[in-house]
Amino acid sequence: QAQFVESGGGLVQPGGSLRLSCVASGFTLDGYAIGWFRQAPGKEREGVSCTGSSDGTTNYADSVNGRFTASRDNAKNTVYLQMNDLRPEDTGVYYCAAPRRCIGAGFVGYDYRGRGIQVTVSS
Repeated sequence: QAQFVESGGGLVQPGGSLRLSCVASGFTLDGYAIGWFRQAPGKEREGVSCTGSSDGTTNYADSVNGRFTASRDNAKNTVYLQMNDLRPEDTGVYYCAAPRRCIGAGFVGYDYRGRGIQVTVSS
């Protein structure tokens, strides 16, 4: 089954950093847009970033802009989310996806996604 396999989450103190990785399994990443979204308990899903497939432009949610950086390595079939200066409000389950269309930092539909990985920011 084609999907993303995520890693890199965990517990970090406020102000700390984490890097999430998503390896594409069963399909080739090249040519796909890439999106990251998160889900916090009791809150709606939030688009974190979306990188278009055509020009590679990445849009970030205002809440993470300047702190998070999305990137990809097509040779490794892997996408990354570098998260710096983490805050308690960044706590949630993070997902990567291959969206069909980016809309700002969010997206409409996806072809593949990961199962999610927990990020907890707490002292």
